[in-house]
Amino acid sequence: MAAALGTSPTIVEYFEGEDFYSCGYCKNESGSRSNGMWAHSMTVQDYQALIDRGWRRSGKYVYKPVMNQTCCPQYTIRCRPLHFQPSKSHKKVLKKMFKFLSKGEFSRGNNEEEPMDSQMDDAAVDDFVLKSKLDLQSDHRPLGEDYNEIIECEVKEKEESLEAKETKELNQSYDEKEKLGSGEPSSSVKVVPSAPKPGKGADLSKPPCRKAKDIRKERKRQKLILKSQTDKLEGFQIQHEPQPFPSEKPKLNQPKSIEDFIFDTLPEDAAHQLEVRVVRSSPPSSQFKATFQESYQVYKRYQMVIHKDPPDKPTVSQFTRFLCSSPLEAESPPNGPDCGYGSFHQQYWLDGKIIAVGVIDILPYCVSSVYLYYDPDYSFLSLGVYSALREIAFTRQLHEKTSQLSYYYMGFYIHSCPKMRYKGQYRPSDLLCPETYVWVPIEQCLPALENSKYCRFNQDTKAVDEERVNELDRLRVLYKRTIMPYNIYKKRQKGPSDEAIVQQYADLVGQTCSERMLLFRS
Repeated sequence: MAAALGTSPTIVEYFEGEDFYSCGYCKNESGSRSNGMWAHSMTVQDYQALIDRGWRRSGKYVYKPVMNQTCCPQYTIRCRPLHFQPSKSHKKVLKKMFKFLSKGEFSRGNNEEEPMDSQMDDAAVDDFVLKSKLDLQSDHRPLGEDYNEIIECEVKEKEESLEAKETKELNQSYDEKEKLGSGEPSSSVKVVPSAPKPGKGADLSKPPCRKAKDIRKERKRQKLILKSQTDKLEGFQIQHEPQPFPSEKPKLNQPKSIEDFIFDTLPEDAAHQLEVRVVRSSPPSSQFKATFQESYQVYKRYQMVIHKDPPDKPTVSQFTRFLCSSPLEAESPPNGPDCGYGSFHQQYWLDGKIIAVGVIDILPYCVSSVYLYYDPDYSFLSLGVYSALREIAFTRQLHEKTSQLSYYYMGFYIHSCPKMRYKGQYRPSDLLCPETYVWVPIEQCLPALENSKYCRFNQDTKAVDEERVNELDRLRVLYKRTIMPYNIYKKRQKGPSDEAIVQQYADLVGQTCSERMLLFRS
């Protein structure tokens, strides 16, 4: 019944009990609790199944918060990119980037991203691996004020141009009337007074003209009505989740997609050029190796400036262990994305140098964001928000070839920590129920989270975890370089029984993973 070790299976070493550690969110010295395991190797299918049960990786360490006991419950959150429409705040960041690339214009002002207080140990077991990612706190004013200010400027500019245009048209009209008035009237037509010269009075042969001021007021009123209708249309689209690629022809005034902003054509004389390269980090590709030192230097500066790390903390080994090492096996199936599945670095190259790196995992059903670091000199570009929007667009791009790959996982949503609520702004999005592991729209979860840190989101009281382990004997074990079911391993075990620990592991990973992954026992 025993089998020889196969090629590249998932092999994990589960740690007994639960870890207690200082919380990076509320600063409780021993309030954060999680279960963890070391992944010697892992297939992308198994990791997809694990994150759909609330697990998360940091390097090769995979951990799952004890949701009903930890001080700051961390709920797995995913965005639905196929239905995503950028918000007013998102559009502002995208326009800011386009303006910088095309004209070289920028304003440092209050645009710098606000770094979140956090700690990052070597294992980084808490989820502050996303502490700078998607930070919507970068602008210190309410979203509405920024948008209204932009609209007012645009309206003012358009009114001024309209006024100039109307003045020109009036002058042309007066010139034409003056020429017509100089001709001889026909004998069969009743003679009427000739058109007066400009400034001498109204043309009595024409209907009275409307004042330019009244015309502007009417146009402004029409714009406000049109804007109101467009806003209602956007709200309807988000609420009712339309098909991502409708067969009908797009209607006028349809909201611009995220691609319209990101891939807008730059002028030929653009001030800067931005290129985004996806390089495999594990196993490291030749491109990854060639850019390793430059990428590390960006990370080191980021940790020292943004997170105030001393110069000796962000070492090469720490960087490698935390953001380069991955247990995920690289896979390139024929029906998968062109870049394949596994762990990657998404490098942002500005004018030939790296200014930011997004660490991501590409899995069968999603792109999973791991971390972002960037050159602090470019904080004014809101790179946390910008990179998240690029990763959403990247997910949509991968979906075109690999239809089942249609989600963007943003790590954990922590409602009890106000600074960590920003991930909920990328909608539509869902939170994972910590008891039944079903996805629930975030709008349905927020009222409950206002009343309690820990919540079961599934409203069906009879619903249970469909993956709960009923047959522990079918769990697979790797013991003395041999794969065997748990019931055979029990017979060979000489020491005290570890059934309680194995049962805990099985409950956390679920029946499918327990039968597919190998639990290393020594």
